Amino acid sequence: MNEMSEMTVGAGATPQPDVQYVGFWARVLASFVDTFVSLFVLVPLALLLRTVGIGIANGDPYASTITQLLLALIVIAFWMARMATPGKMVIDAVIVDARSFGKPSLRQFVVRYLGYFVSTIALFLGLLWVAFDARKQGWHDKLADTVVIRRPPNLPQGLS
Repeated sequence: MNEMSEMTVGAGATPQPDVQYVGFWARVLASFVDTFVSLFVLVPLALLLRTVGIGIANGDPYASTITQLLLALIVIAFWMARMATPGKMVIDAVIVDARSFGKPSLRQFVVRYLGYFVSTIALFLGLLWVAFDARKQGWHDKLADTVVIRRPPNLPQGLS
């Protein structure tokens, strides 16, 4: 794998050939971290909903819908603010536009999130695709026109 050269990520960035795409196993690790972190948000939320009479265990569709929408908002907010979820931050990766290597648009992030459903519904084939694709793109990345790369050295962790 190639190391990153002087690549600029952000508005008006130009693509560089020396990007390091993040592979399957690193992204699996990132998803485990994200799952663990999301439990710290979702479990208290489920307890709060239960105190007001909305309970997931009771099969209440509102609780499930509220939880899914909140999770989507949290993930997309992280992507917009940091171009990464906590798991991707742990592995020093960012999500960028596949053409410009700049910050993806809100539309791309929403399509990417919805693309996870497409990627998983077909026996997770869309997620496994990362292992075989030259640019390490899952179907969700292809749908959103994004790639996951190692964070460029000139992009500070907190600023994206």
